[in-house]
Amino acid sequence: MIAEVIINRSAKKLNRTFDYHVPKELEGLILLGSNVLIPFRNGKAEKIAEGFVVRLKEKTNFESKLKDIIKLEEQLKDEQIDLAKWMAKRYFSNVSDCIKLMLTPGTRAKEKENRIQDKKIKCLYLAKTIEEIEFEIETGKIKLEKQKKILDFIRDNEGATISEVEMFTDCSRSNIQTLCKNGYLEIIEEKIERNPLNNKDIEEIKKKEQTKKLTLTEEQYVAYKKVEKCLEENKYKTFLLYGITGSRKNRNLFTTYTKIS
Repeated sequence: MIAEVIINRSAKKLNRTFDYHVPKELEGLILLGSNVLIPFRNGKAEKIAEGFVVRLKEKTNFESKLKDIIKLEEQLKDEQIDLAKWMAKRYFSNVSDCIKLMLTPGTRAKEKENRIQDKKIKCLYLAKTIEEIEFEIETGKIKLEKQKKILDFIRDNEGATISEVEMFTDCSRSNIQTLCKNGYLEIIEEKIERNPLNNKDIEEIKKKEQTKKLTLTEEQYVAYKKVEKCLEENKYKTFLLYGITGSRKNRNLFTTYTKIS
């Protein structure tokens, strides 16, 4: 199986496909729309590059020069690849640039270390039991009111971040550091998974968009009727919409037409 791959680069000379051999272990896994890693020579040096499979075939004219795909990364849908090709042709863009628009926000960077990654935060926990801390407060070993306030807050909110403790107790970071140094608190680094689509119900958003009732202003209605007339008569005509920058002239008019029709 041969894969035609678009390299994830902006250079115009790379706005074409390159043939790669699909290894046996990846057959059936690599499909149209697969995001893959491939060996790519740019000048004298050969490096590992990222690319997108835009076509699968059984024959190639470069059999003797063919190299293997190294690894499968992600998978796009067939219709996303088709849309990217159409956009590239329509707007004279690189296919790879259009494909990147189909990727989940936060995953578009070519270098993986620049993509959205799990965030690490420093959280505070008690290093001694509540009984031990209360005893040391009673015996006067912990004297400062600010330190008592911090310990009291963390007793009820273990796992709070340093900035949260500073905000809710109105104490400085030096007070926290002193308690850590004296063995009353410990800082534990915790990982937070970050999802750019978190709290976004995509299906619900689509549903709302589809059922949203649009009401045209008088000026929008006049413009809409002129466009509608040409479409119904199957005529090609250019329209110029007047409006301030950012008023979403095209989107409002043609989204309205699609929903009404």
